[in-house]
Amino acid sequence: MSDRERDWDFYLRTVSNSARDSSFANDPASDPSLLHAVKKLCDFCRQEEKYSEDLVARVYPHINKLFQRSIASLSQPTSPNGILLLVILQFFLDFGEVVLHDADPSLRTFFRSCLSREFADPVVAAATLDFLNVNKNKLLFSFPNLLPQFFPLLLKLIAWNGEKLEKAFLKVFPGLVSPGSFLPLFPSLVDLPILVVALEKVERSSGSLIGSSIASIQKSAAPEMLLALMDEAYTGSTIGDGGGDSESEESSTIDVADPVFLELLKDENDGLAERHWTSPGVAAVLQASINSPQSDRLKQILSITPRLLDMYFTIALRDANNSLICALIPILMARNSTLFPDKNYMYEVRRRLLEFMLASFQRSPDFIALLKKPIVDRLGEAYDSPEKTELALQLCWAVGEHGGGGGSHKDAARELFESLELLLYENLSSSRLGLRQESINSDSRNFRKSSQSRLLCFVITAIAKLATYHRELLPRARVALGKVARSRISDSRVWRRARDYLGLMDDPAICLSVLGPSQPSHGHPHNPGTVNWNDGGTKMIAHIPFYILGEQEGPPFHDFSFPDILPRRR
Repeated sequence: MSDRERDWDFYLRTVSNSARDSSFANDPASDPSLLHAVKKLCDFCRQEEKYSEDLVARVYPHINKLFQRSIASLSQPTSPNGILLLVILQFFLDFGEVVLHDADPSLRTFFRSCLSREFADPVVAAATLDFLNVNKNKLLFSFPNLLPQFFPLLLKLIAWNGEKLEKAFLKVFPGLVSPGSFLPLFPSLVDLPILVVALEKVERSSGSLIGSSIASIQKSAAPEMLLALMDEAYTGSTIGDGGGDSESEESSTIDVADPVFLELLKDENDGLAERHWTSPGVAAVLQASINSPQSDRLKQILSITPRLLDMYFTIALRDANNSLICALIPILMARNSTLFPDKNYMYEVRRRLLEFMLASFQRSPDFIALLKKPIVDRLGEAYDSPEKTELALQLCWAVGEHGGGGGSHKDAARELFESLELLLYENLSSSRLGLRQESINSDSRNFRKSSQSRLLCFVITAIAKLATYHRELLPRARVALGKVARSRISDSRVWRRARDYLGLMDDPAICLSVLGPSQPSHGHPHNPGTVNWNDGGTKMIAHIPFYILGEQEGPPFHDFSFPDILPRRR
């Protein structure tokens, strides 16, 4: 017998003994030689091309039985089973066709029974991402629903292990996005910092996360954990203090079976669930995170999440259909003002939300008409907070820029126009944004005044653009802009802009050039704001602006003639 045959026989006997009822049967991973033996057997099967099928057929029954015993031992592990199971799964993927083994149930069993218990183990987490990257194409082709189904569990890998796994996770991330996971994935990404805080609280109250199923923790310890969270938030005591106030009457009146908390810690995608940010559990988590120093793990996820959103939005614009993007935009609007309370994080995430929303409107202007109800609702909230004011500003710009959805959506454009009118008249009736100037200091009053002026400029521009696109709205636009021009409010930029727009409306061709849509539309084969100079030698160019918006008054300041700017025929 050759050395190679002796090695094969030794490794096969090692696996066979462990698969049977031996001293290691209760926890096969506790045998340090077993992992090495399984790896060597897999190598033999790959290297022996001539006898590969025979070798695979001989080793498969033992490997399969070992997999089942390893899964069964997870309830009382003495060492992590993840690495051993990943090696076995690689065998199933490589040789499943030879032995007619469907790897899908085995993969799902690994995620549900093993990774859900060992995601916090950095070695298992790194090995899992390496396994997914090596087999990425095979998994996406043969099991396209696997990663999208378990994206909440995979997000725990990056949430708990942080930047050291970011590069590997970004390679896996596109596989998490599918039609079924596209919408639920967005709230989970935005809430990654809250997931980190929740996991850290679970660890404090229930011990190490390695080897313990979150599902079992939820069933057994969730009420006590949430009471402790609330106690920390409202009394200042930590979870480990065990102070007497933890059983206070205030805490006992709160519903501790908080669905939002359980939603954050789930392992599988079960659809888009509404997350109530006013619930006691979430309020307690947020308050506790504000009152205590940020952990290194939380700091890392606050930095990683915007980069994950960049990839998510890139995939969305490239691969998602219009129906999914249209359904996503109202979720973006709702989450714009409900983010983890970290100043830099909120800025980075909101910037990406608004950029994606505007890019979506640019790609499909019809979205504005289809989403007129949520847009109108957000315009009505422009006074509530600075972040809602900024969202209203961007929506005003989009409504005007894209003509309320286009020429075929006149009813929607009229409704949006009426909402802009209402917002304009509400602003004209007051020089405040929802707050009494007497109740705020000078700096805050100046900020509110500046915000109102900016909002007014956006609103009157949107009104003028809508009326330029939909000519039937011109009379109402003239009335609205006339009121602003005559108001002579303290900020001259506002009423002067309204006056300039009124002047533009007296010259329809020039008005179309300056205020018309930036994209070609029906009846306008060229961009309205672009002069086609090549036609200048044969027909009149009617949309050359002879004055520039701003503070220019009097006759035109240019001194050129048409022959200077029109091409000459040679």
